[in-house]
Amino acid sequence: MSFIPDFAPSLSRLGTESAFEVLSRAARMQSQGHDVINLGIGQPDFRTPEHIVEAGRKALSDGAHGYTPANGLLPLREAVAADLGRRHGLAGETEVDPDHVVVVPGGKPTMFFACLMFGRPGVEILYPNPGFPIYESVIRYTGATAVPIELREENGFAFDADTVLSQITDATRLIIVNSPANPTGGVTPKAEIDKLVAGLAAHPHVAILSDEIYSQMLYGGREHTSLLSYPEIRDRLILLDGWSKTYAMTGWRLGFAIWPKSMVDHATRLCINDHSCVNAASQHAGLAALTGPQDEVRDMVAQFDRRRQAIVGWLDAIPGFRCGDPGGAFYAFPNISGTGMNARALQDLLLAEAHVATVAGTSFGIHGEGYLRFSYANSLENIEEAMNRIERVLERQSTLSPGG
Repeated sequence: MSFIPDFAPSLSRLGTESAFEVLSRAARMQSQGHDVINLGIGQPDFRTPEHIVEAGRKALSDGAHGYTPANGLLPLREAVAADLGRRHGLAGETEVDPDHVVVVPGGKPTMFFACLMFGRPGVEILYPNPGFPIYESVIRYTGATAVPIELREENGFAFDADTVLSQITDATRLIIVNSPANPTGGVTPKAEIDKLVAGLAAHPHVAILSDEIYSQMLYGGREHTSLLSYPEIRDRLILLDGWSKTYAMTGWRLGFAIWPKSMVDHATRLCINDHSCVNAASQHAGLAALTGPQDEVRDMVAQFDRRRQAIVGWLDAIPGFRCGDPGGAFYAFPNISGTGMNARALQDLLLAEAHVATVAGTSFGIHGEGYLRFSYANSLENIEEAMNRIERVLERQSTLSPGG
């Protein structure tokens, strides 16, 4: 008799990250000889700076082959604390203690650990929608109720503090916020963050996870407001950040979180049970990234800004599209409702006919319907060619449609 698996019901509640599915389909088309332009995957198209690569190479040559502390190498944790202090002007009550830094393999473990700590049946966790799909996935995995914080185009896809506060109930245990945001590029103004922090004083049972992985990618004179700057919530704040986006290190699998005193031992224990520790060479590379020259980071962000301005103009010129000004990250999130197609259908059409990979807004939650995510982590030449292909396909589609 064949094996009949009796899986835990929680597995059925796990979602996925559709950008990787699109990447796989695009790769399959490329292997068949198609010239696919990938504007779907969210990773910088730049190489990791050479001094960072060299630090990882040297660590391996020097014998950094063994286990490291579960929470990360102390020099790296000290460098994280110092870097955050410099970037966000932290001192005194807001200064980061290196013992509260936990180094993890990327950003997702922090999301998972936070939801595992607070999520269970009967509990509610608020999360941005449209937002990074893993938020909702891991909330549901824990058995908690995932409560969407709807992000609206008319607000530049920033959260509205009054709306968030109105959604808190006695069952709420965790709020997840993300600015600059994936998939929208939205940046929440300081005034809204001030209002949220002030309002949380009335809800001492609620923790907050602030995903600030794109904190160094802002445009048009915008400035990042880190929740680390608010001493009144530091005893309940989990901050997520890392190296993947800022230093073009997605494949190195290196991220970190700042945990409050009451949670850091639990987070470290979860590391021990989950992955033991992050590989040593990546940590040495991460140390070089934080302590070395930052010129290539600034150059990369400047190039992203040029692409951002270009893609917004090109998308706005496509009939049926309307694109706002993304303030951060490297995504454009145009409204495509004028095409008369839903997001998934348009995503599939553009990949099949234009050979342009994008991600449907519904991959980021129910409030993403009517939108597509474009990653402008690609060359200006490729982005322009992609826009031309899309326009041609949509023009052909309109002539084939009834009444077209």
